[in-house]
Amino acid sequence: MPHTTSPTATTTGTTTPTSASASVDSLSLPWEELVTSALLGTDRRPPAPRGAPVPADAPAALLDAAALHTVRRRAGLLPAVPEARPEPAAPDPRPALPEAARHRLAHLLADRSAPSGGGRRGTAPDLTELIPQWLAIANRRGFRAPAALLPALLDAARARTDLRPQALAFAGPRGMWLAGLNPDWKFALRGSASGAQQPDLTDPDAVARLWEEGLFAERVALLDAVRAQDPPAALALLATTWPAERAEDRLMFLDSLRSGLGGADEPFLEQALSDRSRNVRATAAELLSALPESALAGRMAARALSCVHPDRTGAVASIAVEAPHECDADMQRDGVMAVPPTGRGERSWWLGQLVEATPLGVWEERFGGRPADEIVALPVADDWADDLHTAWCRAAVRQRNPRWSRALLGRPSEPVTSGSGTASIAERSKLLAILDEGERAYWVAEFIAAHGLSEAFQLLGVCTVPWAGPLGRAVVDALDIARDGGSYPWSFSGVMGLAERCLDPAEADRLEVLTATQDEQEGASPGAGGYWSEAFQRLVSTLRLRAAMEAELMG
Repeated sequence: MPHTTSPTATTTGTTTPTSASASVDSLSLPWEELVTSALLGTDRRPPAPRGAPVPADAPAALLDAAALHTVRRRAGLLPAVPEARPEPAAPDPRPALPEAARHRLAHLLADRSAPSGGGRRGTAPDLTELIPQWLAIANRRGFRAPAALLPALLDAARARTDLRPQALAFAGPRGMWLAGLNPDWKFALRGSASGAQQPDLTDPDAVARLWEEGLFAERVALLDAVRAQDPPAALALLATTWPAERAEDRLMFLDSLRSGLGGADEPFLEQALSDRSRNVRATAAELLSALPESALAGRMAARALSCVHPDRTGAVASIAVEAPHECDADMQRDGVMAVPPTGRGERSWWLGQLVEATPLGVWEERFGGRPADEIVALPVADDWADDLHTAWCRAAVRQRNPRWSRALLGRPSEPVTSGSGTASIAERSKLLAILDEGERAYWVAEFIAAHGLSEAFQLLGVCTVPWAGPLGRAVVDALDIARDGGSYPWSFSGVMGLAERCLDPAEADRLEVLTATQDEQEGASPGAGGYWSEAFQRLVSTLRLRAAMEAELMG
């Protein structure tokens, strides 16, 4: 109950109002006035109406009034009007997880905040790095996510963007429904074309409405979804608003055309060559150059053929190069950038852009039907070899041509360089990605046998998981050699972390012998033996845990 002050008797026997009557005036003040008085202080803003007597004990009067207002506010509170219940989630017909797999997922998600990293010590597996593999297997098996674990799964996907595609696919319609009720998970509604914010793609009005009114991320997802289902319809949708889009948005929308790219896209892309944005023009030219029959590819081939041709003047066949002397307006319209990067000569810069946009089949015709490996082996005059071969590398990757990729890769035993060109690790990793899985693994295994692991990390990243037998054995053998040679152990922590995720779990038994601690060798890094022992124990335990995960998901 609020405190009140009683009248005080005077010496004459009558009563005079003191703080009690003033408090009555204070009680009539609105709540906002009381808050202002409390913030400014009762000396500066007394808790009394304008013209009314100031209470003798202003702080007490303020507290009395605040207490009464609080009681009134609580007693007079009206019950909230209930909102309409959300529509139930769409049914998910996928089968439930086996009980052991459900417990495993709960354990992985609960451990996701634990520290991780390739340089960590100890023998326990890094559970956070196993979540992507667990999700991939569960999605391949077609299981649905347990309802009770959906919040933890969405929290994990919120924290790690690399988890989102697999996590959202596993979460299914119930996960999307739940994400719509929590602003923290709104990323899920825009994370895939199948999210809850996507309309029925068979409803043209709904598609048009989202395309015109949706957020940018929703529009990109919508365009991707329509493109996957009906490429011409996606192109027509994009054309409806293309002139009014911002340059950065046009660039992102243009990227959506990479999926399902075909001859029907050529007229639109030809128009984009005249776009006011240089980046849009360059992207349109790149897409057109990936269409060997396009007019742009023909124009670029004609220019490149005038620069590169067989040289038959000597006793040995070779390649003569005469790089362009200018970059005219037509070349710039076709996507050739006139200004080279710092440190790059203009003529070599222009030549490279012409060659990488030329269909590779043109060169086989130009050099008398020679196959790619013979053309690549021809000597190139005047030190143009690196520029020419680097441009051919980019053309092979852009056109996804395995014959030229194989020829440009060369033998795995060839020396490695840190610069540009076919001998660089960066170019080799791009070319490897064009080859099929088995050939890719065999090439990298041979590379490791010739050069060791220090140069192979980037190449291992493009190999399919789990690593094929020859590749896995090459990695383990190289690690064993590094251990026996007394190498600094922490320099191999990245490869060891990759091995934990990528080696075939069947290799665990063969690796058991490497878990023993070796005696310290003369000249070896201090503590190296213990580190290697821990690392191999962790590798073995991780492989066995991955095998158990797969078995649990088999049902």
